[in-house]
Amino acid sequence: MALQRASGVLAHPTMFPSRYGIGDLGQAAEDFVAFLARGKQTLWQVLPLNPTGFGDSPYQSFSTFAGNQLLVSPDTLLADGLLTEEDLADIPDFPEDSVDYGEVIPYKTALLRKAFSRFEETASRAQKMTFTRFCNENADWLDGYALFVALKFHFIRERENTFHSPEYKAYAVRYKKRLTKSQIDEYFYGAVWHSWPADIAAREPKAVAQWSKKLADDIRFEKFCQYLFFTQWAGIRALAARNGIRIIGDIPIFVALDSADVWCDRDLFLLDENGDPTSVAGVPPDYFSATGQLWGNPLYDWDAHAQTDYAWWIRRVRAALRVTDEIRIDHFRGFESYWDIPYGSKNAMRGQWAKGPGVSLFDALREALGDLPIIAEDLGIITPAVEELRDGLGLPGMKVLQFGFDAGTKNLNMPHNFKTNNLVVYTGTHDNDTTLGWYAGTDALVSDQFRRYMNVSGEGASWDLIRLAFLSIANYAVTPVQDVLSLGSDARMNAPGIAVGNWQFRYLPDALTDDLADALAYAAALGDRNLALEEPVPAPKKKAKR
Repeated sequence: MALQRASGVLAHPTMFPSRYGIGDLGQAAEDFVAFLARGKQTLWQVLPLNPTGFGDSPYQSFSTFAGNQLLVSPDTLLADGLLTEEDLADIPDFPEDSVDYGEVIPYKTALLRKAFSRFEETASRAQKMTFTRFCNENADWLDGYALFVALKFHFIRERENTFHSPEYKAYAVRYKKRLTKSQIDEYFYGAVWHSWPADIAAREPKAVAQWSKKLADDIRFEKFCQYLFFTQWAGIRALAARNGIRIIGDIPIFVALDSADVWCDRDLFLLDENGDPTSVAGVPPDYFSATGQLWGNPLYDWDAHAQTDYAWWIRRVRAALRVTDEIRIDHFRGFESYWDIPYGSKNAMRGQWAKGPGVSLFDALREALGDLPIIAEDLGIITPAVEELRDGLGLPGMKVLQFGFDAGTKNLNMPHNFKTNNLVVYTGTHDNDTTLGWYAGTDALVSDQFRRYMNVSGEGASWDLIRLAFLSIANYAVTPVQDVLSLGSDARMNAPGIAVGNWQFRYLPDALTDDLADALAYAAALGDRNLALEEPVPAPKKKAKR
């Protein structure tokens, strides 16, 4: 993919201001696009837009194809006549600067249920035909996903007040050597699919038919939520396109064990006869963790994928490019070789490197989809073989400026050492501390090198790095919105290796000021990245239905 010189901001929709406890695809999303346009930015990077799973992480999703229904805007549903003012009259007192998922999920689910009931009762024939067409066009993933979620929440409700049942005891015996007591409880009462009755866990046709009939209303509701998400997202994406803004999506290389993806396609993963992984994904000790990162995702059976000419991956990438213009593939190095950790390990130290599919996967993707607008997330332990794969495919890699100020002037993350402009440079990513937090907490030698390199005092570290990124030779320069806002460590999005307290950051209403937009526009002009439209294009306004 040949990149044109451009710049932009990383901001996930959950970060947006909203009175409903979590950012959504309503007015704040339109305001963010307008802010980018005023700031002459032409890139908007998001995290995975899929439903969040374990730890509220978008990288541990229930589906790599589905959208996060928590992002559906109640205000848009009000304008569409699917909610009423009365439905929105009693909003909980949510925090403004963070997401409390424990409170948000039941509240927004109840609103979506009301919208679903009203749709079933009042939608016109044409509206129901549009919904049916959406279901038919997406049946290859939607049918399995909707049944998966309906089953999951059925068993969560069923087990909620039933303790130490015979089913639980059997599950505990099965996993006592592999999981801790708290993990066993979490998996069973959270209804991970391999804890379901054996026939439906194995997707036996008779069981699938029986459960599909029994949970028909719940299944239709889950499909309706997906219809709402993709409808609202299409509107936001169209607005971005009218303003000359390209959206960079994100897909993790691996998928969660507790997902419709694994449940529906067990033969494509390294699982035993019970549906348990034989080994799992992670990374060895690195910058973020002295014991490595134990992600726990099941590993792919790459031989099985090759036998299908990588049909599942073709479907996955095609689906991702239907909702974003480009995609960053997280942990690209895993396509060359990946860290294979025995299932049941307590950390990621006891693993070994195993060979990935290499160029054969990308040959299949290109044959099916044409040129691939893919960014390779090539951070971590990168070998010459990984570089050869990336460069042979012509894919842009990544540089992170926060990594550039130790190890002296030879550090490859320093802009004067960039060997190509086919790069995306970041001040930091969603896994880093904010630049202000990083600078405040870094080693004195590192902070001294930072000041000397840019001849600055360090008092405005966030914007110092933004300017450095925008002035670099890298064709794309992206900064997290927290750095635009000069926020400290409290605004960090994710701390790898820490299971709780992540993915919660939200910026406050009115945070994205005209002065900040002007500052971005100035930095873009300095770095010759000013490719945006002269005047922002507003979203068409909808009148609320009464």
